Amino acid sequence: MLNLLAQILKALNSESAPGQIALAVAFAFWVALTPMWTVNNLLILTIVLLLRVNLSAFFAALAGFSLLALLLDPLSDRLGAALLQMSSLQGVWTSLYQQGIWRVLQFNNTLMLGGTTIALLAFLPLSLLTRMLVVQYRARWLAWIRKLKIVQALKASKFYQWYQSAVG
Repeated sequence: MLNLLAQILKALNSESAPGQIALAVAFAFWVALTPMWTVNNLLILTIVLLLRVNLSAFFAALAGFSLLALLLDPLSDRLGAALLQMSSLQGVWTSLYQQGIWRVLQFNNTLMLGGTTIALLAFLPLSLLTRMLVVQYRARWLAWIRKLKIVQALKASKFYQWYQSAVG
């Protein structure tokens, strides 16, 4: 838990652009809502690495959103089932499933389809909200937090110096 908090603070206090952190959070939400070991998540991880988003923020958000995903799984499953059972989309699902790439992407799985749908709908709002929160944190809270006596004492400790040399 402390490691997760340290990763979040490291990302927030880093020189990373707010957009890099926002994309990391949005992509982590997407990965957390879909079944873990899938081709889709491998593709998302590749995109994360190619776009150079903040990896600390990505993995910290993934850990947090994985807990949230446990609560959202029933909703994702119902949404995926409803989409797969819509009579107006039966032709689309049939033609997609007849192509090999779509079978590999497993959109016939209700949890995969529902989670991907929720993630796509939330991607832009979540990334914009996260970007705004990072900018606000850095503008309003970061300087105040750095002035706290406990933070200054921690930064002066040998443990903190060792930690800084180990992580970065």
